[in-house]
Amino acid sequence: MLRHSLLSRALTILAALLVCKVTLSVVIGYRNYFPPNFESDFLLGREAYFWGAYAWAFYVHLVAGPAALLLGTLLISDRFRRAAPRWHRRLGRVQAALLLLLLVPSGLWMARHAATGAVAGWGLGTLAIATAACVVLGVRAAVARRFADHERWMWRTYMLLVSAVVIRLIGGLATVAQFDALWLYPLSCWISWLGPLVVLETLQYARRSVHKPDAQAKDVAAFPSLALQACKEAG
Repeated sequence: MLRHSLLSRALTILAALLVCKVTLSVVIGYRNYFPPNFESDFLLGREAYFWGAYAWAFYVHLVAGPAALLLGTLLISDRFRRAAPRWHRRLGRVQAALLLLLLVPSGLWMARHAATGAVAGWGLGTLAIATAACVVLGVRAAVARRFADHERWMWRTYMLLVSAVVIRLIGGLATVAQFDALWLYPLSCWISWLGPLVVLETLQYARRSVHKPDAQAKDVAAFPSLALQACKEAG
């Protein structure tokens, strides 16, 4: 049990460092966007439709994305929640507003102009809708004081935010391997968020399966005393 706990903590720390590293690389890349450099990787070929509504969505997404990812990393920390429950609630409200009012709408607008076509666009648009749904369900669970459900929904939200990290990892690995295919980016737009969700749901199912036998064993152990008490009451 101790070894499992240490391994889990180590993996969590490594994941948080990876998130911070990728977020930092995105922020460093801002030099290509202020002002927009249409020779840079992401803006290449976007000059024709960049100005106007797309530019607003792009810059909103550019700022809200890293902020939401870093804030989400803090909010899923059990240690932070236990140490500062008030700040957890306050920052949780900020995160919900950040996602629903800025990140999701800007992501939906940008998905309409996905560089590699409709498959990538649908993947990014579905990601935005799924993120909004998870946030709303998580907030509703918190308001209803169903904190276990709230935690599950917010973990799903965080896994969807981590898609920004995963898609960059896929692109980085493809670059290192010198692999270039037209279908890679559209596929990445789906795998980057479906993959983390599948991993999360698998881990949560495995955790419930481990704890369920323990609960059943406790019920079986308690059955004789409960049965005796019932007999005494009946008598």
